[in-house]
Amino acid sequence: MNPSITEIQTTVAGGVGLITLNRPKALNALSLAMVQALLATLQAWRDDPAVFAVAIRGSNKIGRPGSPEALFGGFCAGGDIRFFHQAALAGDSALDDFFTEEYTLNHLIHNYPKPYVAFMDGIVMGGGMGISQGASLRIVTERTKMAMPETGIGLFPDVGGGYFLSRCPGYVGEYLALTGDTIGGDQAVAWGLADVCVPSELLPALWAALMTQGSVENLKRWIATNVIAAHADSTGATGQFDINNFASFGLGSISSIVAALEATGTKPARSTAATLRHRSPLMLHVVLEQIRRARSMTLADDLRMERDLVQHCFYTAHLERSGHASETVEGIRALAIDKDYKPVWNPARIADVTPDMVAPFFASPWPAGTHPLKDLA
Repeated sequence: MNPSITEIQTTVAGGVGLITLNRPKALNALSLAMVQALLATLQAWRDDPAVFAVAIRGSNKIGRPGSPEALFGGFCAGGDIRFFHQAALAGDSALDDFFTEEYTLNHLIHNYPKPYVAFMDGIVMGGGMGISQGASLRIVTERTKMAMPETGIGLFPDVGGGYFLSRCPGYVGEYLALTGDTIGGDQAVAWGLADVCVPSELLPALWAALMTQGSVENLKRWIATNVIAAHADSTGATGQFDINNFASFGLGSISSIVAALEATGTKPARSTAATLRHRSPLMLHVVLEQIRRARSMTLADDLRMERDLVQHCFYTAHLERSGHASETVEGIRALAIDKDYKPVWNPARIADVTPDMVAPFFASPWPAGTHPLKDLA
């Protein structure tokens, strides 16, 4: 059986294309088959005049599959990192296909010509951000747990993370990208990573109402009145998350950021510094450069840069590393395979990372005109 048949459920009702991620035991982590199914479905609906809008949600592990309590509550925990680990060790080209097709999907969503509504309830991390940040309406709830936690596995915030994190206010993007900290729905709205925060018990009614609008014009009016305006108080949380608290992340190097946090002396700052010291020192340096570069890039150029970066993460030729020797495979091993939570980073200390280790990550491994994402507009 094609896993996409059961792991991605799609239907059209009332002119709205409805997608349910249905891999709840894996927190709806995206497999290659799921990415391919999503890409094919959205391309078909883009060109189908009978579909005027799209909505996406994730199922969860509570209740009987398909029952009301099993819908919503768990959006998407990201890409299937166990697959990444297995494919990297085996030299499986499917790993390359995954990232090329996933980034193509991310670009399509950001540029989708029809309304695309993302119900970002529950866990929204990594690849889950990639299939929701480009939505024309991003709905979060009090249950939303949002993060780009890739530095914890020796990776970087991809799926367009450079693009959307760098456009957060102040230096919030650097903070989220480097630490991988989890934020709630109200924080997501305050920092421009969601449009509205609604009570989770309202999601079934909102989902059902999408199918009764009949046209793009009616849908836009309904969103403005019944979703955004009706829950406008969800945008009032901005003051609780003062962007000035993240000024340290505007400094020019990882060492200076950590030093400033430790010198601040507050418990939250010291805790943040401790988090950074547990992340991959090499990838912290790469990620800081990624966010700074992406701030002036188009989405397409950012995704091409990220496709270069991810290639170097698994095949780090300039450091003579690949497979189990790569930072990313080691990070996944420690978190998801052996679960000892003790990754052996190389270099082990922030101070030991040199510019010569970082700069080659930003050189494309493909000759001009042959980049796998060269056709992104």
